[in-house]
Amino acid sequence: MAHAAPTAHGRQHRQMADMTHLSKSAYTRPLLLGLVYGVWAAFIQRQMGPVDAGNVFYGILCGVLFAAIMFGLARIGPRLKREVHAAAYGVFAGIAVGYLHSLTNQSILKAVVVGFFVGVGVGGAAFYRYYTRED
Repeated sequence: MAHAAPTAHGRQHRQMADMTHLSKSAYTRPLLLGLVYGVWAAFIQRQMGPVDAGNVFYGILCGVLFAAIMFGLARIGPRLKREVHAAAYGVFAGIAVGYLHSLTNQSILKAVVVGFFVGVGVGGAAFYRYYTRED
């Protein structure tokens, strides 16, 4: 029966391979989403005027902040309970979309409502994903 027991070496090798895959994904996904968010924020903020250095800096700043928060959620999130993890992504998505909507010079109430519903939707979808895929 001793030949059927798994070895610790094989288990460690599998975990290391999984962590390598996660680290690549944990870096590229926030960077790409941050790039998209930054370009989107800069485009909305310039309001069809000419592109200047202020708009470019604003887009870079928004993109870097978005990517940093997304990276932090990707690193800290798996240690949280699934409810808190899903709520964190929901709150983050709601704030991000609400802020983008507030740049369009609509009323702040409309931006809050849009952000709230996006946050509830993302939080619900994240909870469903974590609930169905957690060990």
